[in-house]
Amino acid sequence: MKYFVIVNPIAGRGLGEKSIPKIESSLRDSGLDFTLVRTQGMWHAAELAENAVMQGFDVVVCASGDGTANEGINGLMRASRNGYSKPAFTVLSIGTGNDFASGCGIPANLEEGLQALKRGKRKRIDLGFVQGGDFPEGRYFGNGIGVGFDAAVGNEAVKIRWTRGLPAYLIGVIKTVFIYYNPPQVEIVLDDQETIRQVSLMISVMNGRRMGGGFQMAPHGSAEDGIFDLCIAETASKLRILQMIPYFIKGTQAGLPEIQMRRAKKVQIRSLDKTFPAHADGEFICLDGMHLTLEILPQELEIICS
Repeated sequence: MKYFVIVNPIAGRGLGEKSIPKIESSLRDSGLDFTLVRTQGMWHAAELAENAVMQGFDVVVCASGDGTANEGINGLMRASRNGYSKPAFTVLSIGTGNDFASGCGIPANLEEGLQALKRGKRKRIDLGFVQGGDFPEGRYFGNGIGVGFDAAVGNEAVKIRWTRGLPAYLIGVIKTVFIYYNPPQVEIVLDDQETIRQVSLMISVMNGRRMGGGFQMAPHGSAEDGIFDLCIAETASKLRILQMIPYFIKGTQAGLPEIQMRRAKKVQIRSLDKTFPAHADGEFICLDGMHLTLEILPQELEIICS
């Protein structure tokens, strides 16, 4: 069994580089046959993962946060489209949010992640595929898509260097309330059957459960059920947005009048007036998008989990 470990050295505000000695010693002490490589820039993880598949590695590991894990998934899928069999995949969580890991049953800290990797328990999860914005050819995602407010929040959170996880995103929320307050009127089509038209502050299309290190966008979501869970927020005042934050942290926002929760296998989002920002697993897919199409890919990826 050969393991290919991709480390983002700047993940978790530099925790990635600091974690390399522990990762290497733990895997070496367990007698695992592994190769460890650092990423050097955007989309390098996708290239590394794709090459690992072509070189016959049995497991691809991303020691990183959600963004690098997303790139790794896209590398595996790119190799799969070229006829290669996908290896198992997992994450050693050292990032800012670690939402993908949390949502699909991968440990959300490094020590437990290493232990799970050694045990090798596996299961299959769904993936999402989105087309539009800066990715008309499409991009895969493991956790979720955020359109509007939460995408703008992520953009602010990554600028905060002195903390990470939920605190960074909470600060991002407060900053965004006073910066991003011009939501578009959108048309959301679910499974070609239901259409929602409204001025939407935020649209979250979830394969996992949470975003931003602790905002429970889909508290009952599952990455194994073959369907997206959506959280759709109508526009609200600045004060009302701040009042809603505790509900999203607890996952009780479904009862709020501004919120609609839906489920669908295919989602189309189209702006009827102005552009919107959007992200996939925390990585921007557009800053000025007008149309996105999403579909679920059931049981697409085998992962190593708790």
